[in-house]
Amino acid sequence: MRVLVSDSISPKGIEILQKAGLEVDVKTGLKPEELKAIINQYDALIIRSATKVTAEIIEAADKLKVIGRAGTGVDNVDKVAATKRGIVVMNTPGGNTVTTAEHAIAMLFSLARKIPQANASIKAGKWEKKKFMGVELYHKTIGIIGLGRIGSEVAKRAQCMGMNVLAYDPFLSEDRAEELGITKTDLDRIFADSDFITVHTPLTAETKYLINEKTIAKMKQGVYLINCARGGIINEKDLYEAIQSGKVAGAALDVFEKEPPEEGYPLTADERVICTPHLGASTLEAQENVAVAIAEQVIDYLINGTIRNAVNFPSIPFDQVPLIRPHLILLERIGSFISQIFNKSINQIQIEYLGEISNLNTQALTAAALKGILDPILGEPVNFVSAPFIAKERGIEVKEIKGNDAGDYQSLVTIKISSKDAYSTVAGTLLSRKDPRIVQIDEFSLEVIPEGNMIFMKNWDRPGVIGNIGTLLGQNNINIGHMHFGRKEPGGIAVSVISIDAFLTDEIIKKIKKLPNVLEVKPVYIPVH
Repeated sequence: MRVLVSDSISPKGIEILQKAGLEVDVKTGLKPEELKAIINQYDALIIRSATKVTAEIIEAADKLKVIGRAGTGVDNVDKVAATKRGIVVMNTPGGNTVTTAEHAIAMLFSLARKIPQANASIKAGKWEKKKFMGVELYHKTIGIIGLGRIGSEVAKRAQCMGMNVLAYDPFLSEDRAEELGITKTDLDRIFADSDFITVHTPLTAETKYLINEKTIAKMKQGVYLINCARGGIINEKDLYEAIQSGKVAGAALDVFEKEPPEEGYPLTADERVICTPHLGASTLEAQENVAVAIAEQVIDYLINGTIRNAVNFPSIPFDQVPLIRPHLILLERIGSFISQIFNKSINQIQIEYLGEISNLNTQALTAAALKGILDPILGEPVNFVSAPFIAKERGIEVKEIKGNDAGDYQSLVTIKISSKDAYSTVAGTLLSRKDPRIVQIDEFSLEVIPEGNMIFMKNWDRPGVIGNIGTLLGQNNINIGHMHFGRKEPGGIAVSVISIDAFLTDEIIKKIKKLPNVLEVKPVYIPVH
């Protein structure tokens, strides 16, 4: 079997692949058309961030069985196209955790003491001691947005320096926060009370421009900002203007919306902004760690059929995937749906398997549910392997219940998520053993196709509610695909799930909330794999 390595990785990884008897070709710097022309010769492709594995390239990959990313982010891989072709996409979560956290801390020190600026000054033959007056980190407050692996490591190091740590992470339980010795809070307090703010989340629809003109206005005068996560989490235009006004005293950026930034880019040209060229994972140790890890994972899959750290398949024997896959999709979609309609911290997740589904590999199914629950807003990439560990790290208790009686269904699965003072349940099944359906939301029975853009709504069961929403959506050129309703009694509280063909803006959501008899509105998006 042949492996193509199209980005530079540590020689240690190449050596491991060759010792396993695989034929390895290292061809870096390939243009898209060059990669497309040769990809049909290979069983495995190993990449870092430079190679873009598009749907067009995947379509040409007739033999390809696995794509291995030596690193965490797989934004450069079309995962939907890979899944359709039955190609496993793997990454190496955790391999560069410490390295990236250390880089964020290095940025923190550099901001506080103006080290890069002072270094440039003295190399220019100057001695500007008074110009580079710094600030102490001791007893300052650092706000960490996203307390995943990297955020947690940053928190530990900040505590060692005597800093007060505030953290925002929707899936961090109060008990886990207390165990870590940090203060769990909301974004508004992060913005209001932090002297330094560092972000450690993925770039999603929810985190795009999370730091912007409005949120910067909530911050302290003279705040410092750090981004070693993803470009686009900070609105760079708004950041530049805030630095010019003095609202933001300085920023340290390892990532940018456009990489590399254009020559003369105003933000990077400002001496109050410390910049590095996406170096978060760039240490010898981290690069060797991820190269060794991905080499071993690719070998395990090609030779033994064992799937590890896959972002689009669970870790189960390959020959069982066709049987269990429809159930995995069901669990992931139910999990995604319930996490987007439940807006409290999660302490417990209970999954009940009834009927035929109880005889399947429920460990893999539970992992799929946890992935669905954690994916929408979690501050780090999640896959089927990492999801149970991430839930455990956040102090979330996970319970499985099995039974034989599924009532009118061959199989029925119910997910219940709980906080200290609230809970929600969503139940689902497969129609014709392949089509996922939600059949119950809390106490309301209804049938929902869980895919794409949806509106979840609670309202009083009164005439005109649905008509008003349909009119409003029509006025905003949003087409309705499906409408699903559930109520317990006429005139009481009802629930509606409306499938639409476009993404809902905040402005439209606000308008829906103002309609008569509407009690609650939440946008839900479930990607189709």
